[in-house]
Amino acid sequence: MATTVKALVLKHHEKADGSFNVKIRITHEGVSRYIETGFHVSRKQLDERFRIKPKTMLVELDKTVSTYRQKIGELNRKLTIMQCDDIVEYLKSSETDINFVAFARSYIEELIKTGKDGSIRSYKWVVRGLIDFFKREVIYITEINAQMLNEYEQFLRTPREIKRTHRNKKEFVIDSKGLSDSGVHNHMRDLRLLFNVARSRYNDDDFDIIRIRHYPFKKYRIPIRPETRKRNLSVQQIIKIRDCKLTPGDRTELARDLFMLSFYLCGTNAADFYQISKQQINNGRIEFNRSKTKWKRKDNAFISFKITPEAEPLVEKYIGTFKERFSTKEGFNTALANGMRHLRSIVEIDDITFYWARHSFATIARNVCRKSMDDVALALNHIDYRKGLDHCAELRALKAFWT
Repeated sequence: MATTVKALVLKHHEKADGSFNVKIRITHEGVSRYIETGFHVSRKQLDERFRIKPKTMLVELDKTVSTYRQKIGELNRKLTIMQCDDIVEYLKSSETDINFVAFARSYIEELIKTGKDGSIRSYKWVVRGLIDFFKREVIYITEINAQMLNEYEQFLRTPREIKRTHRNKKEFVIDSKGLSDSGVHNHMRDLRLLFNVARSRYNDDDFDIIRIRHYPFKKYRIPIRPETRKRNLSVQQIIKIRDCKLTPGDRTELARDLFMLSFYLCGTNAADFYQISKQQINNGRIEFNRSKTKWKRKDNAFISFKITPEAEPLVEKYIGTFKERFSTKEGFNTALANGMRHLRSIVEIDDITFYWARHSFATIARNVCRKSMDDVALALNHIDYRKGLDHCAELRALKAFWT
């Protein structure tokens, strides 16, 4: 059955003001779908059979119908495997360039709704960086090319003032020193990932529908990440952090306490502390699914820790309180980062971040406590919990760490 295209008005689609939107009807294999146009008509502009009367409008509509027919004709044999919805989507998508900012923001919202929000902060920084670079909110994906990426990299490295708006609508300025090699690597890596998601979303190889034809990351090479310096602390430095005197209730105390709690709980991440509720504490154990990898593993990255005497007061004080204190995970991470910056100056340990607690736990477990690499991987939840239980050696390590 031939695919037909026709401009028309639907009687039952009359608006409150008495007007009708002119639609393009696509009929394929006995199924009809409608695409709205920018034209509206009143009853006076329709005859008794609801046909459109103004000739100037009919001329413009005929152009649209002809364009659609031409595009459908270009599909050739693909029409035999396409549904009517596929054709409509193809016609809609071929009309405009892709606003990369709008796409990235919608993708971020998808990740938030599905709970896969571990990287949204990085993606938001990419969006903000692009807006700062182009000085506008609408950035078409065709503008992201190899030359632009080279210029953008230099922009990211350049010291500058960044203007942002707080949730209370007040503007504030951030003095940026410019990104380091590592920062540029991470930023451009995340931009490439968003670009790849867009290509996957808008290109359909099955129907040979390719809206994003260029791939700038073939010509532009992301800078190599420099070798990461060791991010582990000695036992003496851990003790120094634990015993430092701080003002109760401020962010530095929050950072110090959660750093120690992470160390006591085999390097638990800040994202997990934000999500864990008191209901996940049972029989002296804290059990949860690691947010970073729960979507990637069959066991949902489940892990269970016994709450040791050192960790018990911190668990009682903090677990289950963060969503009340911070409306968003970003706010929580910001408070933690600010606290860690102040903590660095107090304990006089340069560049220490919250993630060092995880590295320090692993290093001390391996080099001081002489645990095997497999045992440490299991404690860090790098190994499927159920697979670990299948091996006696790993089961012994499980007992050693969790009891």
